[in-house]
Amino acid sequence: MKTQELKGLSSEDLIQKEKALKKELFDLNFQRKNSRVEKPGRFQVIKKDIARILTILNERKKNDTSK
Repeated sequence: MKTQELKGLSSEDLIQKEKALKKELFDLNFQRKNSRVEKPGRFQVIKKDIARILTILNERKKNDTSK
């Protein structure tokens, strides 16, 4: 997802999206151990999306505490 799309979501939605992405990453890692992964490039995309979400959540948290 793009950063602008993520910034438009609420914090609760971002947390749910993060959990879903982490589950997908876990499942892909499980597939990697047992067999072949159809789209190995998906690992990098998921990790970047998780990092984007965490960055946005940390920015919001920082802005809330500074007020």
